[in-house]
Amino acid sequence: MAPLDILYKQVQSVHKIDEAAWQDLSLPWTEISLKRKQVLTYAGDTEKYLYLVLDGVQRAYYQHEGKEATLVFSYAPSFSGVIDSFFTQQPSRFCLETITHSTLLRIHYNDMLGLIEKHRSIETWVRKALTITLAGTLERQVELMSFSAEEKFTTLLRRSPHVLNLIPHKYLASYIGVDPTTFSKLLSSVKL
Repeated sequence: MAPLDILYKQVQSVHKIDEAAWQDLSLPWTEISLKRKQVLTYAGDTEKYLYLVLDGVQRAYYQHEGKEATLVFSYAPSFSGVIDSFFTQQPSRFCLETITHSTLLRIHYNDMLGLIEKHRSIETWVRKALTITLAGTLERQVELMSFSAEEKFTTLLRRSPHVLNLIPHKYLASYIGVDPTTFSKLLSSVKL
């Protein structure tokens, strides 16, 4: 499937935008290819781009006192970027990096802002997408605060079983808030 066809499908799955809005939205995206372990956004930088993942895996993480906490993974066909920094144009508290070789479409903040201001249907699409993202973030917060290590592990694998083959286990351990040793024990002992 062509990159813009993937974009169209992802946008329309959230909110049907009109043809004029789609014609304008499809223009400013550019395709980039990145190597493994390449940083897209550093903590302290302001996110300039919203990404659509065409291929590969990325992660956003927070660093504190030499430790990394993985917050979210992105992979095809999903949007990526440090969303709060992108929409507020404030410095990011998080890093975004590729885990594998990645191919992405990206749109600059100024282009997106212009489209939101010009087309009501694009503004509605963005609002709905952010609402879905917020709902998922709140659900994840409940999991992190309330679930046991085993429940977090099984929830992750029920929701996204393919991640075991895509993402290094140390990042998955960080994502569910356990150390790598505990993750290995869960991997060998939990029946799905």
